[in-house]
Amino acid sequence: MSNRFSDILFQLIQTLEKSEKRHFKLYIKRSSAKEDLKIVQLFDALDKMKDYDEHLLLKKLKEITKPQLANLKNHLYKEVLASLRLLKTTENVDLQLSEQLDNARLLYNKGLKHQSLRILERAKELAKANQKYNFLVQALSLEKKIETLHITRSSVEKTEVMTQEASWISEHINRVTRLSNLALLLYRWYVINGHARNETDEFAIREYFKKQIPNDVHEVKVFYEKLYLYQCYCWYAFIRQDFLMYYRYSKKWIDLFDEEPQMISVETGHYVKGMHNLLNAHFDLRNFNRFQKDLSKFEKFANTPIALQHDNFRSHTSIYIIAAKINQHLMQGTFKVGASLIPAFETVLQENALYIDRHRILVFNYKFASLHFGNENFNESIDYLQKIINGPLDLRVDLQSYARLLHLMAHYELGNYDILESLIKSVYRFMAKMKNLTVVEQEMFKFIRNSFGVSPKLLKPELEKFLTKIKHLEKNRFETRAFAYLDIISWVESKVYNKPMSEIIYNKYLQSKRSHQ
Repeated sequence: MSNRFSDILFQLIQTLEKSEKRHFKLYIKRSSAKEDLKIVQLFDALDKMKDYDEHLLLKKLKEITKPQLANLKNHLYKEVLASLRLLKTTENVDLQLSEQLDNARLLYNKGLKHQSLRILERAKELAKANQKYNFLVQALSLEKKIETLHITRSSVEKTEVMTQEASWISEHINRVTRLSNLALLLYRWYVINGHARNETDEFAIREYFKKQIPNDVHEVKVFYEKLYLYQCYCWYAFIRQDFLMYYRYSKKWIDLFDEEPQMISVETGHYVKGMHNLLNAHFDLRNFNRFQKDLSKFEKFANTPIALQHDNFRSHTSIYIIAAKINQHLMQGTFKVGASLIPAFETVLQENALYIDRHRILVFNYKFASLHFGNENFNESIDYLQKIINGPLDLRVDLQSYARLLHLMAHYELGNYDILESLIKSVYRFMAKMKNLTVVEQEMFKFIRNSFGVSPKLLKPELEKFLTKIKHLEKNRFETRAFAYLDIISWVESKVYNKPMSEIIYNKYLQSKRSHQ
């Protein structure tokens, strides 16, 4: 995958739709000189390539030398972007506002001050309607410049309104900046570390949050301030494994868009991410009915013009729906169905490879491994876990640890006792080093080590003891990670009651559904 998308121009061309390619051809033939039409040849050559290969490219373009190629690629990159801007301006509020601001600047530079002010007034109305207050800073800056340097005969009232507006926007942007910074830093902490591992992590996150959250959050009233405030609390709760708080603020996040539906088209990316978090919250709390309801809502949204308008939204919506469907199979115990869908899921992921980050790939590999483990396809589970174990260690220390533990459990299920002793030592050392050992894992290691060569008759009482030890830890916040990543209780129960793990989890799912009806 790294070789396939190693060139930025190639990446850009590979994302173009048929209509965008057609528009580019018309645009370039209309606006370029004959000698510039070499870039069309370069465009066609790159468009037909499956993987970027510069040597093959130069063989196809015999009139172009290697030194010329770099300049030609730069020129083509700029022209493709210019063509896209021309085509997509009407589809995007930010592009429309940028174009209007550019036009106002051009008119002002031509000395047409009143025309410039009229455009700025229209642009400000559009910005206010879509809550684009960052843009208003630039528009007001130019407006104040014109009013300060020239006699425009504007009323005193307009001048006062302008200054008051500028002061309010300054306070708003300051609040949004502080909240969005905190949301970003908390999310970054999670991507690197995962959930809080112990009371030390819990204390550090709580103190950091209290220190960084703005004192004036009670003044939060407008869309973007609320959006970033809810995101802050979402990540804060998720890191601390306070899944009820995580659910509440994920719901507030989506309710915000339901209250102001026009903002879904303005901030589609935030809406998509919010739906992903809400579905994750349902999964963590086992809210089966609400999960299905919101998944149906998300799937319906995936087929709307808004979701399909841009590759970024389309791809991420597809990816998050796949993640939700996997979670649905994991919490219902329908591992066989889930495992059978993995090839289709992988095809979609491969088609969207350009848009998927390493963190997402890491999570999917673990989810696929979990489906195979639940379906008793232990060798296939090991194959996916090896991708995590043999990969870099710079992301999700918690997931790295549980991948190794699930890998150990898969070998235990396969009866590979000759390597279990060394695996136990290796996994134990890794988890201890990463400070990921909880009581549940330590009991797990003890059980596996003590069960070597034990007859089935003697093993069952040991399993029952193990189940008793870990069952009371299910509600302990710092032990819940083990149950969220590995349903160890259901695994042990399957051994005690001599039933497939899928049947144990499915019966729990049916029982929970009946109790909520």
